[in-house]
Amino acid sequence: MITVFGEGRGFRVVWLLEEMGLPYRLRDVDLLVGVEHDTEFLEINPAGFIPAIRDGEVTMVESIAIMEYLLARYGPAALAPDARDAAFPAYQQFLHLGEAGLAASLYFVSGARNLAPESERDNWSARQAMDTFTSRLSLVTRQLERAPYLAGNEFTAADISVGYALEMARRNIGFVLGAVEQAYVARLRERGGYRRALETCHATRGWWMSAAANR
Repeated sequence: MITVFGEGRGFRVVWLLEEMGLPYRLRDVDLLVGVEHDTEFLEINPAGFIPAIRDGEVTMVESIAIMEYLLARYGPAALAPDARDAAFPAYQQFLHLGEAGLAASLYFVSGARNLAPESERDNWSARQAMDTFTSRLSLVTRQLERAPYLAGNEFTAADISVGYALEMARRNIGFVLGAVEQAYVARLRERGGYRRALETCHATRGWWMSAAANR
């Protein structure tokens, strides 16, 4: 049984597991109250951030690395095109851009806007991170103007990576997506794997509902 520790970006992992039909359990990790006394989790990831997984003797952190591991270990799956497939370069690019270009930047913007003192919520670093997000988002927009999904005509794990980042932008900082991105997110939400993941991830669902109500 695969154990997923923590939500947040762990939603990506849960969504992938649902799409692949793999059994798992989600183990809550509450970073807001601190993890210094959560010895089981700290044995998995002494750095204390989420998500992490335990799969038998294997432990891993970093959501995109975990996704690549699961696809390689339990594939092949249509969610990850073969390296010889014409869709592979776009798949690989957007799988990583979803974190490196989008969600990683949003992490700092969200922290500044939601957690920082009032005087620091629009600081230089937060503005720089926001500029990074919007510039990388333009690549997503251009791709979605060409095809319904980021690797082409078929849904892949790259859509899980980027889809989560777009939801994060909407829910965490109230970012207004364009028409192309809104239609894309609507398609993703119709997937059974997405719906089951959101049903499982109670903290994510609660945060998104609360954020939507407060905007």
